[in-house]
Amino acid sequence: MPYNDDAPVVVLTGGIASGKSMVAQILANLGAHVISADEIAREVVEPGKPALKKIISTFGLSMLTPNGELDRRRLANLVFNDVKARRQLEEITHPQIWSLIEKKIKEAQQKAPLVVVEIPLYFESGHFIPQAEVWVVYVDETTQFKRLMARDGLSYYEAKKRLDAQMPLKTKCVRADRVIDNSYSKNETEAQVKKAWCTLISHITKKED
Repeated sequence: MPYNDDAPVVVLTGGIASGKSMVAQILANLGAHVISADEIAREVVEPGKPALKKIISTFGLSMLTPNGELDRRRLANLVFNDVKARRQLEEITHPQIWSLIEKKIKEAQQKAPLVVVEIPLYFESGHFIPQAEVWVVYVDETTQFKRLMARDGLSYYEAKKRLDAQMPLKTKCVRADRVIDNSYSKNETEAQVKKAWCTLISHITKKED
C-alpha cells in the first residue's frame, strides 16, 4: 500500500537487545511519531481478538494464563525452539499486524514531521514499507548477549537460541540505509541519532523549498 508524502517514514530495526526502544524514545523526544510493532503485536492477541482464538486452536489452551490472557513467555519458548510453530504463529498474526501498521502510518503522516516504525524483525518478515528509510541499531555481540541475559533473565543457551532465530545483526547493517552504533554510552548514541535526525529533516526542508 503506498503512503502519502506528507511525512517521511523511517523503519527502526536491529537485533534483540540492541537498543531499538531507546533510539525510538530519542526520536520521539525530537518530535517523531513512533509506532511500535511490538505494541501492535500485543494488541492483536488481546482477549477476544480473532488472532488469540486462532493461537489457542493451533497451540492449545496451555498458551493461556489463568486470567485468559496469552502466556507470552510460554509461547515465546515454543516458537524460539520450533521453526514450524514460529511460522504458524507468523501466519496467524502477521497479516493483522501489518494491516494495523499501515493504518497507523497513514494517520501519523498527517500530523508529524517524521514517522518512525519500530519493527524488530523487519528484514526477516519479508514485508517492506515503500519509500521508507531503514535504520539499524547495532551493538557488538558480547554486549548484546550481556544485555539480553540481564534484561530477560536468560541463560547463555537461551539467549543464543533467541539470537540464532534472527538474521545476523551485521547482515542487517549491510542492508540498512543508516546504522546507529549503540555499543557505547547513551550520550554517544543520542549524538548519532540527533545527527541523523538533522540530516533527514534538512533533506525534507530542501525538497519543500
